[in-house]
Amino acid sequence: MATPTVPKSWYLPTKPHKFCPGCGHGIVLKALGEVIDEMGIQDQTIFGCDIGCSLLSWNFFACDSTQTHHGRTTPVMTGIKRARPELLCIGYMGDGGGYSIGSQHLLNAAVRNEKLTLVLVNNTNYGMTGGQMAPTTLPGQKTETSPFGRNPEQTGYPTMGPEFIAQLTPDSAYVARGTVSKYKQLKKYLRSALRNQMEGNGFSFVEVLSTCPTNWRTNASQTWNFLEDEMEKYFPVGELKTPFGKGEK
Repeated sequence: MATPTVPKSWYLPTKPHKFCPGCGHGIVLKALGEVIDEMGIQDQTIFGCDIGCSLLSWNFFACDSTQTHHGRTTPVMTGIKRARPELLCIGYMGDGGGYSIGSQHLLNAAVRNEKLTLVLVNNTNYGMTGGQMAPTTLPGQKTETSPFGRNPEQTGYPTMGPEFIAQLTPDSAYVARGTVSKYKQLKKYLRSALRNQMEGNGFSFVEVLSTCPTNWRTNASQTWNFLEDEMEKYFPVGELKTPFGKGEK
């Protein structure tokens, strides 16, 4: 029987993880773990996570970690970075924690060009609490609180986070949107986001399009089709701002 390969920076006593079958969080965290391994930065990394599905990552890594109140990951990591600027601070959150209750912290950290790396997972709903409409729910998408589909005339359009962050930050920032359907590309974006912090350039932000078959109520084929045919069309994947040369689509 083959033994699955996992990142050395993962904390093995907490595996297998507790995310739902088909959830994209595990893919994002594996990519992040592999990048931490490849860059050799485990001993200097501080990992902070939000409430919501992302809280299940609090003991994912064999490094110093902290779990924050909902929407407060960004200011907590900001405080740690300012107190210990030699550390690499990674904030991990969902679309609700970043774009809803935590939006004021996210936007102001971007304006201040805080030297952090933030990873935001976008699965178009509030996953842990039952699949309610989130800031990223697509127009017409059905959720527990939009049973007839999201109506933009009533609730507005989905938050385009990376596009907004790119307008608020200086040229030294790094802003990208990846997807769990393009694993090698996602790792490149995460590596660039961490490199940008290591070099002291400024704010680094990566949104990751992810899957939630439990709340989407989709089978394997439907889940992947929604990610690639619906989400990736509405939320363009690519680098929106990078100090490392021309952005990659």
